[in-house]
Order: sequence, then structure tokens, then C-alpha cells
Amino acid sequence: MNVDLVKTQTKEIQSNMTPNKALAILMAGNQRFQNNLKANRDLLKQVEASKDGQYPFAVILSCIDSRVSSELIFDQGVGDIFSIRIAGNFVNEDILGSMEFACKVAGSKLIVVLGHSKCGAIKGVCDDVKLGNLTTMLSKLKPAVDAVEHPAEKRNSQDPVFVEKVTHTNVSLTIENIKKQSPVLKELLDDGEIDIVGAMYDVENGKVAFL
Repeated sequence: MNVDLVKTQTKEIQSNMTPNKALAILMAGNQRFQNNLKANRDLLKQVEASKDGQYPFAVILSCIDSRVSSELIFDQGVGDIFSIRIAGNFVNEDILGSMEFACKVAGSKLIVVLGHSKCGAIKGVCDDVKLGNLTTMLSKLKPAVDAVEHPAEKRNSQDPVFVEKVTHTNVSLTIENIKKQSPVLKELLDDGEIDIVGAMYDVENGKVAFL
């Protein structure tokens, strides 16, 4: 069963969008996903309609995990969202620049930092994994591990409570880093032009919980 036909994002739709409305759209999309419903879209028509420009309403920073595709879990189509993916959903200079483009230049109204349960990157940093370039990448997640208080003997990936705490903390620290490291995005946030929110995706049931 499909729901009503969804229009391709246009400049007019985007300009009338608010951060709260953008969040509501994502929440409704995830609800459809959980109920195995899909908005009625003609994706090829969306390709045609967006060929001369794009007007996404949100940018989502998520993990590369194959189970966490933002377009799928939020039931979005062509031209609806910017999707940034990196193991552990952290930010660096390049990702911040991409977010600045998405919001300041392309007009997106919302940034979502999306962590997820049973994250391999988080488990890796909890276990202090060392492997080639992965070592450097995981070091970006180390502040989240250090910030979590937990019994020493349980500070590893075998303790799901510890992993969950680190995952949530990493989302919060990532949001803080966006605000601290991007004056462009901080100004948009302070002016109410965008919002920045955290969320967690549960790989067991498909639910996104906004933090």
C-alpha cells in the first residue's frame, strides 16, 4: 500500500520550509518505513524534474553501515535530502564544508546527525582496534569513549550498554563540533534558519528516535 503522491522538491517548496517542518517530514517518512509503506513517487519523473537544479530540505550525516540508508529509512526520493556517510558519523573539515554548501548555498533547513545501534565503528573504537588507515579514522571517535563513565572491566564492545552510551555520546559531540568548527552553520542556527538535531536508528526494528 502506498501513500499519496509526493512532489519533487522545488525552490518554492524549499523556501517555504521550516526546520520544524523538515523534521516532521523525516519523522513521517520513518513511520512509513516502519509500517512497510512507501510514498507514491515516480523516481524517473523526479530525475527529470530535478535535472536543472536541486532543492533538498535536509542534510543527514550517517554511518556507512549498509543497513542505514537515509533515503530508505526516511522514505525520501530523488532531490529530497543530502546524504553524507562516513563510518562513525563524525565530522571533519570536508564534511563541514559539505554541510555549509548544503545549508548556506543550496538552502537545506535541517542537519541530522544519525547514529545507529550495533555500530561497527563504535565497537572498533571501544576495543581500540588498530588497522591501517582505520586507526586514524577511529581516533576521531575516541573522545566519545573517553567521555563515557563506565566500569573499567566493561569498557569494550562486549558490553552493549557501554557501546550504546558511546554511540549516543558520539552523536552529541558531533553536534557540538559542528557548532564549534563551522561559524557559517552556527550563524544559520542562531538566526533560526536551520536546526541541528541528533537521532539514533535501531537496526533491529527500523525506528529512528530523535534525541
